[in-house]
Amino acid sequence: MKYKYLNKAGLSLETIRELSDFKSEDSWMRELRVKAYNHYVNRDVPTWGVDLAELTDKNIRFYVEPGSKKKRRWKEVPGEIKQTFIDLKIPEAERKYLAGVETQLDSNVIYGKIKSKWEDKGVIFTDTDTGLREHPEIFKKWFGKAIPFTDNKYAALNTACWSGGSFIYVPKGVKVDIPLQAYFYIQTQNLGQFERTLIIADEGSEVQYIEGCSAPTYSTDVLHSGVIELIALKNAKIRYTTIQNWSKNVYNLVTQRGLAYENATIEWVDCNLGSKATMKYPSVVLIGKNSHGEVLSMALADGAQHLDSGAKMIHLGSNSSSIITTKSICKNGGRTSYRGLVKVHKNAKNCKVKVACDALILDSISQTDTYPYNDIYDSSATVEHEASVSKVSETQLFYLMSRGLSKEEANALIVAGFVEPISKLLPMEYAFEMNELIKHSMEGSVG
Repeated sequence: MKYKYLNKAGLSLETIRELSDFKSEDSWMRELRVKAYNHYVNRDVPTWGVDLAELTDKNIRFYVEPGSKKKRRWKEVPGEIKQTFIDLKIPEAERKYLAGVETQLDSNVIYGKIKSKWEDKGVIFTDTDTGLREHPEIFKKWFGKAIPFTDNKYAALNTACWSGGSFIYVPKGVKVDIPLQAYFYIQTQNLGQFERTLIIADEGSEVQYIEGCSAPTYSTDVLHSGVIELIALKNAKIRYTTIQNWSKNVYNLVTQRGLAYENATIEWVDCNLGSKATMKYPSVVLIGKNSHGEVLSMALADGAQHLDSGAKMIHLGSNSSSIITTKSICKNGGRTSYRGLVKVHKNAKNCKVKVACDALILDSISQTDTYPYNDIYDSSATVEHEASVSKVSETQLFYLMSRGLSKEEANALIVAGFVEPISKLLPMEYAFEMNELIKHSMEGSVG
């Protein structure tokens, strides 16, 4: 693979300015990157969550662009890149199921297309760099609105180094009834991928977005630090789905937050099967009255994996409601952690909250933890919280094995049933993909 641009490893202010110059960005973005970089270097590494002691930015390349400009027609994509997409079944998915697709290889989106039906209705679906150039008024208004660079160390890193990602704007009243998809693939050793996704659903509009992630396994660690911002204006609805299957040498440190205005709904469907270590807590700030937020999350940790995930719901608007449903599975010494926050502010009247955290442990050497925080400042709120930890019962295994299934097959079937509340919300082909990934990960499991 030839690269159009490949900067030296390591992060410095020079790297940030070089990146912004290379992209010919406006001064406001250039200045924002510098501010974010300064915040990143002065912010301490988190000591809670996963162990980040071995993570260093000294060996990471912060920008790698494949030697191909973004294409809008499939036949224009270079052969070696096309083969990667074929292996990921992206062209097939685009033809059959999707309203549009964007595919990012390393630091840049190199293939993107939206069906004319939606383009004609004013829907914008492009990469974030193009969004900054071609739609500056919308972009500048909302970029960093949900997640400022001061939010956390890795949000600052993303703001300083971001490249690629998806930019979506759905006009008032337009309902995109089939999904838009993006696929993020890391193929370069020692790469950091820092996509920035911004989705704005204007009043009364609806959109579904599905994201897939993968990478080959290298002998050295890779960093993925994405930021996703969702803006659902009055009466709008956004569903954001992630099927994360990074290789087990990837540190996956992601910040995801949505702003839900009056009568708006934001849903996160979050499936985590890969990575060496994950810290990810999809969140919704329920700004408007009658707004609704929902997180359905699944994590499967195998072996040395530690997946620290969960959700945050911040209630500002009266009569707002939220549901958090998480399912975690650990095996072969893997570790899962649920880390959640529910906050109901004073004068946010009659809010309703339901949290359910279920963990399934498949052996005696794995570990699961729960860290719930409920900060309720208005007595009119109704808050439910429940949690359970269980193992695969011998009765279940005996019943299934008596029907001719092997122990591995029985375990896989039980796990598939355990995560069914998440898989049933996915389009059929993506539910099948997730179940196949779970089935593959269960190979060798002894229960």
